[in-house]
Amino acid sequence: MDLSLFWFCVIAFLWLGYLFLEGFDFGVGMLLPILGRDEKQRRVLINTIGPVWDGNEVWLIVAGGSMFAAFPGWYASLLSTAYLPFLLLLLMLIGRGVAFEYRGKVDDPRWRQVWDAVIVVASWVSPMMVGLVLSATVFGLPLNANGDRVGGPLVILTGPTVIGALAVWGFSFLHGAAFLALKTTGDVRERARRFALRFGLPLLLPVVLLLLVAQLTEGSPWTWIPLVIAVVTALAGLARQAMWRDGQAFVLQGIALAGVVVALFGALWPNVLPSTLNPAWSLSISEAAVSDYTLTVVTWVAAFGLPGVLAYQGWTYWVFRKRIGTAHIPPVHAPTGA
Repeated sequence: MDLSLFWFCVIAFLWLGYLFLEGFDFGVGMLLPILGRDEKQRRVLINTIGPVWDGNEVWLIVAGGSMFAAFPGWYASLLSTAYLPFLLLLLMLIGRGVAFEYRGKVDDPRWRQVWDAVIVVASWVSPMMVGLVLSATVFGLPLNANGDRVGGPLVILTGPTVIGALAVWGFSFLHGAAFLALKTTGDVRERARRFALRFGLPLLLPVVLLLLVAQLTEGSPWTWIPLVIAVVTALAGLARQAMWRDGQAFVLQGIALAGVVVALFGALWPNVLPSTLNPAWSLSISEAAVSDYTLTVVTWVAAFGLPGVLAYQGWTYWVFRKRIGTAHIPPVHAPTGA
C-alpha cells in the first residue's frame, strides 16, 4: 500500500478513536446537571470517567501529531484557517481538566458548583468545535493556490460545518448516556437509559443529515455502504438499549461511529482539504504528504509505539471495568470552605 494512503487511513482511525472515547467523556459532562440529582450522584458520574478521561484526550494529540508528521500541508492549512475553533477547543479542554482535579479539593457547595459549571460548559462547547473542524475538512475551506485562507476567521461557519458541529454534539450526548447506562447502577443507570431512549432519535438526526449532505455533495457510490451501516447500527443500538443490553448498545454505537468516519473520510479522499474556491487548489493526499523516506521513518516509529499505548489504555479500561453507584462513593476528605 502507498504509505501516504496508509497514513490517511491511520489518521482517520485516530479521529475515530478520539470521537469514540472522548465522545462519552463529553457526554458525561453534558449530563452532569441532568442525571446528577445530588452530590453523590454527580460524583458517580465523574468517577465513571475519572481514571480514563486524560488518556482519552491523548488521541487528539496523536491525531494532530500524525497530521503534522505525515501531512504538514494539511496540518498547516487546517490549523491556520480554523485557529479560532481550535483555540476555543483547547481552552475548553484545559478548563475541563482543571475542573475535574479541583472540584473535590474543598468541601464547599459553592466551590463545587463553580467547577461543575466549568465541566458542563466545556463539555457542551468542545464537541461542537471538534465537529466544526472535522466537517470543514470534509466539505472544504476557502483556500487559495498557496493553501492560505481567503476571508475572515469566521469563514469556517457554513451550513454543512454547523451541521457537523451539531452532529458531534448530538452523538456525544447520546454516547455519554449509553456509557453511563453501562457503567453505573441504581437510579443513575435507569435515568441514563431513559434519556437515551427518549432523546436518541432527535440527537441522531444531525448525524444522519451530515452523512446525507456529505454523500450527495462529495460521496462516491461505495460510501453509501458505511452510511447505511451507520444508520442501521445506530437504530439497533437504541433497540438494544430498550432491552437493557447496555454493552451491546454501546458497541453498536461504536460501529455506527466507525461507519460515519469511513463515510466522511471516504468522501474526502483523494483530498485531505478541499478548496471551496477552486477544486484545482484542493490539497490532495500526494501533495500534502512528506517524502517517502520520512513516511517510512514515521511508520516504523508508530509500529513500535502505538501497540504499547493501545495495550496500556486497554489495560486501564479493564482494571476499571466494574459498574459503580452511590454505595461506592466514600465520604468527602477535603478542607471545608470555611
